[in-house]
Amino acid sequence: MVQGGGEHGIFRLKERFLQDDNTIPYHDTNEGDSQLNEEIMQLTGLQEVDLEIAKFDAEIEAENKALTKREKAFLERQGSIGELQEKIEAAEGKRRELEAELADELSRIKERQSKMMQVQTNREYQSLLKEIEDGKKNIKEKEEEVVRIMEGSEADAKIKAEQESLVKQEEKELAEQSSEVKKLAGKIEGQKAKFVSKRDALAKEIKAPVLRKYDLLRTRRNGKAVVGVVNGVCQGCFMSIPPQQFNDIMKGDRILNCPTCQRILYHMPEKEGE
Repeated sequence: MVQGGGEHGIFRLKERFLQDDNTIPYHDTNEGDSQLNEEIMQLTGLQEVDLEIAKFDAEIEAENKALTKREKAFLERQGSIGELQEKIEAAEGKRRELEAELADELSRIKERQSKMMQVQTNREYQSLLKEIEDGKKNIKEKEEEVVRIMEGSEADAKIKAEQESLVKQEEKELAEQSSEVKKLAGKIEGQKAKFVSKRDALAKEIKAPVLRKYDLLRTRRNGKAVVGVVNGVCQGCFMSIPPQQFNDIMKGDRILNCPTCQRILYHMPEKEGE
């Protein structure tokens, strides 16, 4: 089982309080403002439901990201094993090549040693002697290189074996995590479906042009298309609203937009003590 880290584990499913269809959450937007536009009331209710749906989507996305991150690490480890295998095979090829060169060099040395018995001048003798010495030097260097290659391959083979063991364990854990994420996503989708139904019901009550505008703003403004105005300040972008427009917003008899962020606005009286 994949380690979860207590209540912060990735498989912990947040329990949500699902309200009855007749108690869809609304901002208490009027707080004494009985003139609040009915359409704004509908939009704030719709936004509450949309924000809840967004939370469900965020949970699923977070779980999938965690899974994707682990899958990526798993694939990278598999890739490193493949690279090690290629390195080992290349080293083996180089070793065989060097051993073939060693055999040829030994053969040449023996040939020159045989010729030394037949030379007639000192110059020829010294020339053969030098060739033999150079050959022996080359053999020593190649033998040392063969040893280095074999030691390197042995070390790489050990690392490869360790990585293969880790991959085997990670493959099992990854399968478990994938299964858990799938189950979790199913539970979240089940809860989300109830809010989606509420959303559909609310959307039907809103005029199509208003709904299109709301949806466009919601997409462009991080899920919040409708915000309150407190003491002349938009609570979406926190920019001041022109005095005359603020007065119109306080009347609550029509839909108005923030001149800065374009969000739909409603009057939100300051809370006592603020």
